[in-house]
Amino acid sequence: MPAVLLLLLAGTGSAVAAPAADPATSGLDTARVPEPARPHLELVAELTARSCPELPAARVVAQVQAESGWDPGLRTGDAAGLLQMSERTWVAAGGAPWPDPALTDPEAHLRIAVPWLCATLRAAAGYLATTPKDVPVLDALLVCHVAGCRRVTDSASGIPEPGEADCTQACSAAIHRYVDAVHVLTGEYSTGTPPAAGNPPPPAEAPREPAPREPARPAESDPAPAWTGGPTPCDAPDPVRGAGCLTGATRHGLAAAQAVFDPVIERIGCWDEHAQNPRSDHPKGRACDLFTGPAGRFAEGAALDEGWRIAHWFAANAEPLKVRYLIWQGRYWDPSVRDDGTGWGRRYTGGGVYDTSDPTGGHYDHVHVSFAE
Repeated sequence: MPAVLLLLLAGTGSAVAAPAADPATSGLDTARVPEPARPHLELVAELTARSCPELPAARVVAQVQAESGWDPGLRTGDAAGLLQMSERTWVAAGGAPWPDPALTDPEAHLRIAVPWLCATLRAAAGYLATTPKDVPVLDALLVCHVAGCRRVTDSASGIPEPGEADCTQACSAAIHRYVDAVHVLTGEYSTGTPPAAGNPPPPAEAPREPAPREPARPAESDPAPAWTGGPTPCDAPDPVRGAGCLTGATRHGLAAAQAVFDPVIERIGCWDEHAQNPRSDHPKGRACDLFTGPAGRFAEGAALDEGWRIAHWFAANAEPLKVRYLIWQGRYWDPSVRDDGTGWGRRYTGGGVYDTSDPTGGHYDHVHVSFAE
């Protein structure tokens, strides 16, 4: 996520009580919203009027319907609650680490989640003001929420097409379906907006399926899917760069890591000519660099912790993923290396090519993984 988004989202907490608001004056047609949402319409109207009047209350009601069908106890993979937030996002928004009773309490959840939506909306607006894209800011909020803000910043229009912002065909289709679903539901729940001709909305009491989402990410503790394709030439396209090639095992290992760590990986670099080191695995399509923070800076805080999670995950799954070696935090690790007493791998020397005191040369800003096949 770009610094502008991180800066604007930092410090967001739960909202305090706001003056009462009338849902009818907030553009909500109370007769057409789902029955489970009706007890909470006044609160939604209060929170949006107080925190971000530019976010229509009907839009929030529609987003919750698309996310959870207003089921406060819904759990989908690592997301939970009315707005299906991950634990990391929940804590960043001002919630407590899980288990947190507020997560599944509708009123408490909305008091934390709606101001977070407002903060994300304003962060997206600030970004789009300096880097215009075709996406409306309210849709940028939806993309940020369901798939991460880098899907906005790293795509041409702000809603990624397949191959953009590390988004697969399934990823792009899920995002488009989600945005479209919120549009339709917002129209249904807004005052003065009749249903589309020939397509009346279902009765308010009828349950509605949540918008399709990408499959739940596997947990870090789950065994990684094994590569069984054997050695392959470097002929599979690099899905990140759009040029060059990767071996089958490399492409498989990258996909496995993205499935687990996609929200915390900010940048990926795989195939590269690497003119400064022709012996590198990058031009052979057998290596990737995974950044959890800005390139060229020593990882710290969450970026450092997340890098260690990725490194330890690759080490734990070295056999099924055919990992040849890893480099991270000035340390070199491979399956045959014994700990030299410092906790992980051995000191990385740079091979006489790289300046190991540099954040990138010493691999302090990214995890390097090379594959044997």
